[in-house]
Amino acid sequence: MTNQMKKVASSLETNVSYLKSYLGVDKSFDIINLDLNYAGKDMAMFMVDGFAKDDIMLYIMQSLQRLQPNELDTDTLRKLMKRDIPYIELEEMKEMDKIVDFILSGATVLFVDEMDKAIIIDAREYPARSPEEPDLERVVRGPRDGFVETLVFNTALTRRRVRDRSLRMEFTQVGRRSKTDVVISYIEDIADSRQVERLKELLDGIDTDGLPMAEKSIEEFFSRRYWNPYPAVRYTERPDTAASHLLEGHIVLIIDGTPSVMITQTTFWQHLQHAEEYRQKPSVGAYLRIVRFIAIFFSLLLLPLYYLFSVQPELLPAAFDFIGPEDSGVIPLLVQFLIAELGLDILRMASIHTPSALGTALGLVAAIMIGEVSVEVGWFSHEVVLYIATAAIGSYATPSYELGMANRLVRLFLLFTTALFGVGGYVVGVTIWLLFLIKMRTLDTPYFWPLVPFSAKNMRDTFIRFPLPERHLRPSILRPKDPDR
Repeated sequence: MTNQMKKVASSLETNVSYLKSYLGVDKSFDIINLDLNYAGKDMAMFMVDGFAKDDIMLYIMQSLQRLQPNELDTDTLRKLMKRDIPYIELEEMKEMDKIVDFILSGATVLFVDEMDKAIIIDAREYPARSPEEPDLERVVRGPRDGFVETLVFNTALTRRRVRDRSLRMEFTQVGRRSKTDVVISYIEDIADSRQVERLKELLDGIDTDGLPMAEKSIEEFFSRRYWNPYPAVRYTERPDTAASHLLEGHIVLIIDGTPSVMITQTTFWQHLQHAEEYRQKPSVGAYLRIVRFIAIFFSLLLLPLYYLFSVQPELLPAAFDFIGPEDSGVIPLLVQFLIAELGLDILRMASIHTPSALGTALGLVAAIMIGEVSVEVGWFSHEVVLYIATAAIGSYATPSYELGMANRLVRLFLLFTTALFGVGGYVVGVTIWLLFLIKMRTLDTPYFWPLVPFSAKNMRDTFIRFPLPERHLRPSILRPKDPDR
């Protein structure tokens, strides 16, 4: 009989024998099976070492030990559930496949002889670090907590900030073998019900044995845009950012095993916003947002534009004839840019894999090799180093790491089209990029909204950080049930 059809038997020996064989208790040291006897009844517990709370298990066993002989001869299940097991999270279960999933996810399961149901004692405790401020989303003034790798901690951090009675945390599992826990979080009175149901269908339709990369694997499955570098969702490790999006009407996916939660139905412009803008006065926040937008678009468009003016200086007015390298070096200008771009990516990867104690040394080596020595030997001109540094700073100013990497690929694309076709290549390349973003949709949400399709009111809130008391409406593109804030 397959595991999907197996039911709990009345014979304790049958249940124990089946689970010992199915779970490989004798082969895996961390699968624990305890043979017990309380009130004259033979019992068995199954749990995973490291997941069960030892103090809770000890307290439950002490409570069962106080039972008198023959006290469980009648109405055994009801007495254990209602009276004798002093714990909150209890559940009776008959399907053996679900019982196995509970054991492997950390719960403790109790079998009793002559009882055809098992008792799930959800006293699991996952190894977890304390909440810390995420490195990629730091703020000068604000909370220092962040999401961690434990699902229950992340749902608690979210609910702490959104104490709404209609906040829903719906649980599901994805992956035939990994059984990865996923929570769909949304405010029922605000979020579009059709999008919630569609997201559930997409998750249910994921047919794979496991999700080794957690949230990134899920994005690839439901976005269906495998080679599109632009992110279909926004990632955040900040509970306040997730709460802000929930209140706007977004749907958030919280995945066990990762500190990043997924915010769905996000647009290109929302990837450019940062919590720091809302931790300052509106005027300061608006200034920071404008500066960030300028830096990001400089990182995209400035490098190929400089190359164009360098190879075709006749395009420049006389007042700007200083633009362009005085000494182009021994290597063609395009090759210089490509070497510098690849060098930056190599340094970025090296910094990730370099122990923090050696990080300073790596920075010094990079500064000497790419800066002074490279210019002296003629690999780079001074202007190339300047513009590459400007583009790199603009990339690092992008709040979304995924969007920054996508923009880097677009910058290389524009550089190639400009080098091959000149002015026409630059104009056509930028046009293709814009049309590509305009055509994109994420869960039926236009990626370039509110610019395309155009919405004047939402444009104002997107490009300028307006005071919160003046933001009376939620984003209309989300089709919220309650549009008024």
